[in-house]
Amino acid sequence: MARPARRAANRSSAFAESRVPLWVWAVIVGSLALIIVAVVVGSQPRTTGAGSPSDEHGGQQSQGGQSGDDDIRFDVARRVDGDVTAIGDVDAPVVIVEYSDYRCPFCAVVSRDTLPKIIDEYVETGKVRFEWRDFPIFGEQSVDAAVAGRAAGEQGLFWEYNEAIYAEAPARSHIDLPRERLIEFAEQVGVPDIEKFTADLDNQELLDAVNADAEEASYIGVSSTPIFVVGNTPVVGAQPYEAFVEVIESELAKAEQ
Repeated sequence: MARPARRAANRSSAFAESRVPLWVWAVIVGSLALIIVAVVVGSQPRTTGAGSPSDEHGGQQSQGGQSGDDDIRFDVARRVDGDVTAIGDVDAPVVIVEYSDYRCPFCAVVSRDTLPKIIDEYVETGKVRFEWRDFPIFGEQSVDAAVAGRAAGEQGLFWEYNEAIYAEAPARSHIDLPRERLIEFAEQVGVPDIEKFTADLDNQELLDAVNADAEEASYIGVSSTPIFVVGNTPVVGAQPYEAFVEVIESELAKAEQ
């Protein structure tokens, strides 16, 4: 399923736009201790451990709780018009931000099983915008794949390339993504100028954009993949579609108030 349509210099402005105080995210990094989905409306979630296939939902055993303080708000959305790594209306009531790694098997589960449903039900209807963030934590191949995704995006095929890699991902291990395979995926999805794509694998600006995303993730306390921020609510791991629906509907209801 094809989906419609950052750079280090934009990193500081992205942080400024997020309006998330550093102390708030320090609290986030301190509290996931009870459940896999961190449904925390304006309070203290936490992620623990580096993303690895150690439980059925992805990441380490990440857990969380709720707080009664509804005044603290999380907002990491960028809402940049024309961003090829985002899908949906820039003015949608709710933005979902995903921090992800191309070699993460649980990120692949979300891509294959959950994201298409979210797009059909919420993105296509104008209720939700979905924004991608690169968080390559599984080595050099993860970084190379993140750059390759953006190289495909330079030719209008970011999401097609993204989906193609995740479609081939094994169930519980890390997909092998050497340079030659990254080029094969580009050919598979129909990137028109393979010579440019190959050159862009060494494009410093694209690498800077990947690094900016990774620094943002680290700045706000993300340490595993996949991690989502749905509106103002963190969600940890490859949760089922129904879990996302519950959070999305809650955020939509708040957006209408």
